[in-house]
Amino acid sequence: MERAAHRPTWKTLLAFAIIYFVWGSTFLAIRVGVREVPPFLLAAMRFSVAGLALCGWTMARGERSPSARQWMSAFVLAVLIFVLDYGLLFWAEQRVPSGIAAVMLATIPVFMALSEIIFLRTQRLTVRLALALLIGMGGVAVLMSHSLGLGGAPIDKAGAVALIIASISWSASSALTRKLPLPPSKVMRSGAQMLAGGALLALTAAALGEFRNFHPATVSRGAWLSLLYLIVAGSIVAFTAYVWLIHHANRPLKWGLTPT
Repeated sequence: MERAAHRPTWKTLLAFAIIYFVWGSTFLAIRVGVREVPPFLLAAMRFSVAGLALCGWTMARGERSPSARQWMSAFVLAVLIFVLDYGLLFWAEQRVPSGIAAVMLATIPVFMALSEIIFLRTQRLTVRLALALLIGMGGVAVLMSHSLGLGGAPIDKAGAVALIIASISWSASSALTRKLPLPPSKVMRSGAQMLAGGALLALTAAALGEFRNFHPATVSRGAWLSLLYLIVAGSIVAFTAYVWLIHHANRPLKWGLTPT
């Protein structure tokens, strides 16, 4: 605690700035990428490379590889986090503007609170909390409504439903994380989940026929740069800032394990 207290404030502010600005900007990068690369395949490439980088870096520093049980847990979580959450997010951004996608995924704290009340029983439903949850969900309902004349184009219903499922899936995985055996190192833990998620996303892309529709030679430089940004800035740099806050600034973030 004393070491954390002596950490320069500017480092903490910089870490928060990286997390919120970089993670927030990944929604736009996803939107650019899925215009030319099939969504589940794009997500598979992002997380496979990022997972290899994180696992390779931690093992080079002397960390042990996850055990068989820990890999099994990583694959269970990867279904929820990467196939259902990120996979549906990438798919939905073909139909829904990136700004709307970002706002709708802000429902994650609502579902996190519900998970803690219903499944973990670590929080009690009070009148104040219930009112806050209703206001939050009411805002999303307004965004999804086709009957209100808000001056914008109607939101694609399938994309909106996919984003809600993605939020619920992320929240469920965050609750389940506390119950499963995982590597003690947060970097190795996240790298293993990314690797497992990349493999499952690649299998999903193959099952949906995305490899047949993918021709790398036709992909523009902008789409490749968006993928590079998602890997380096969105997954590695932002995650490093996340881990720094947890270990050095004593400021754990509650919304999940990995960057968007």
